[in-house]
Amino acid sequence: MHIDLSGRRALVTGSTRGIGQSIATALAGCGAEVAVVGRSKEAADAVASAIPRAKGFQCDVSVPADVERLVADVEAALGGVDCLVNNAGITRDNLLIRLKDEDWNAVIDANLRSAFLTTRAASRGMMKRRWGRIVNISSVVGLMGNKGQTNYAASKAGLIGLSKSVARELGPRNILCNVVAPGFIETDMTNAMTEEARAALVKNIPLERLGAAADVAGAVAWLCSDLAAYVTGQVIVVDGGLAA
Repeated sequence: MHIDLSGRRALVTGSTRGIGQSIATALAGCGAEVAVVGRSKEAADAVASAIPRAKGFQCDVSVPADVERLVADVEAALGGVDCLVNNAGITRDNLLIRLKDEDWNAVIDANLRSAFLTTRAASRGMMKRRWGRIVNISSVVGLMGNKGQTNYAASKAGLIGLSKSVARELGPRNILCNVVAPGFIETDMTNAMTEEARAALVKNIPLERLGAAADVAGAVAWLCSDLAAYVTGQVIVVDGGLAA
């Protein structure tokens, strides 16, 4: 068996770099047409130009009107949205007592509100076609918590609650909604860590290594495919055993 997404149209938010870019590349590699979405149209176009069957789109996914426009534009360009991957997110870390209101609001808006907005907009077409796959990118921090990340952990835990509710509500229309919760993945942030900090991090991971963006992308591609046709409302943890 192999993952075949031929004929499917996928929209991936926050896909101009890192995990999101890897997800967009993986879905295209399985045969899907892909909408690469970022805050910058230039960045989205640059990434899309390197991916087969991909087009770039600009959107601030925390703004309702922007999201409605995005989904309408993607549907017009690709003919519809079959798979929605909510990957967009930010961090503004600080200890609870020092966390500013604006940092709480910014993270909740970018990480959680955005997923609500895009899911609401994209699910309309999915309901008409009676087929859809929604995958929300959470984090093990949403399961475990992490000091200095109350806003981020709350947003990622909220994605899990959102997803389970959407799975129950849209399941009768053959729309599946699941969560992928990555652990520590090789990114610009982890690459900037000192060797000592990196070693301390890896020490707590049973597989004794950081994950790759492709590890997350593979789980997303599977959830978007017919191989996962009886999987909904679930959290797939991709963390090398960290939260086991």
